[in-house]
Amino acid sequence: MKRNVTLEKLFIHPIVQKYVGRSGMAHAISVAEMAYDIALKTNVNPDLAAKAGFLHDIGHYEWYSKDGEWNYEMYKENDIHAIKGAARAHKLLVRCGENLHDAKEIALAVLLHTDSYLPEGKLHLNSLQTVVAEADEKDEEPGGGHHYREIDYFSALERIQVLDERIQQTLQSNSLEQTS
Repeated sequence: MKRNVTLEKLFIHPIVQKYVGRSGMAHAISVAEMAYDIALKTNVNPDLAAKAGFLHDIGHYEWYSKDGEWNYEMYKENDIHAIKGAARAHKLLVRCGENLHDAKEIALAVLLHTDSYLPEGKLHLNSLQTVVAEADEKDEEPGGGHHYREIDYFSALERIQVLDERIQQTLQSNSLEQTS
């Protein structure tokens, strides 16, 4: 199975470097890796899960108080990053050449990875959306600390390339199983 868009293609894109870099590249990669692992255990497409996990926080922005200090509580109270992120992820994926249906599924998983922007209530998630939400939750740290873990560019790229290879091997293996 040929993938139209790899994680590496997304990783090196300036939009990803800007917005995912700002929201925490180490966190995004960890969530992508966990989403891949969870997807394998739950019969979810690992390519879509990893991409959605990687892009899930692409809509984050910095929220500062009037004194110029980061205000996590104000941010959480006024957060709409999932809404912004879904639109940004969809546009990026389509421009990079992703299958349109897959781009929509990934964007919806980005939109629904959190319910922090909802006044109340529970979301009813499909399996891909559940995988991404679970992977994100597993990597969270108190006070949003997961967004501040650092990783250098080359270490990040290496992890992305390893994950791309794992995804490709899984998809090829599944493709062979279906044809035999």
